[in-house]
Amino acid sequence: MLKDLTSRCQEKPLFVSDELPHYGTVLEELFHTLIPSVPTGKPGRPLNPERVIDADLIYATVHKTRQGMKVVKVERKVVHGTEQQVQKRLDDSPSHTINTAYIERSNLDWRLWDAHLARKAPTVARSMRWLKAKFAICVASYNLIRPHETLSRGEDRVFRPRTPAMAARVTDHRWTFSELLDYPMLCQ
Repeated sequence: MLKDLTSRCQEKPLFVSDELPHYGTVLEELFHTLIPSVPTGKPGRPLNPERVIDADLIYATVHKTRQGMKVVKVERKVVHGTEQQVQKRLDDSPSHTINTAYIERSNLDWRLWDAHLARKAPTVARSMRWLKAKFAICVASYNLIRPHETLSRGEDRVFRPRTPAMAARVTDHRWTFSELLDYPMLCQ
């Protein structure tokens, strides 16, 4: 997924996650260059090549300290890249701080809209094909049909319905469900 995502971007995006170590491992695995070791001339197995992380990889983590059910402290850490690179990316985004709010909100929406994605739910998806199709409709609805409060209120605080697709200039209007379902798609 990350390879596909970055192949569609003009530059590598700012990656932000919680401190689960798997995210960093995957990013380092995908975005590195192997520098071959210099032969020593001695018998035996050659040294492993050195792994150098790409200079344009920008990755930050968020650590939340909780007491009971309340978050009492939030720590942000730049893992790859510099503070200046992170700040430059944040200046061009709706958020001006390192956070995981957008992905957490998306995960909540997907679980609410599709019972098969809910945690500990008694539902079972009988076909991966139908699960993918249903999820695609949820994602399309989220991006093309449903207006978002934070995108819809301008500086004058007047509500003008805007979807993420409108904010990204992918479309100039809110789609209807008829438009979405009538849109010609390439079948896989």
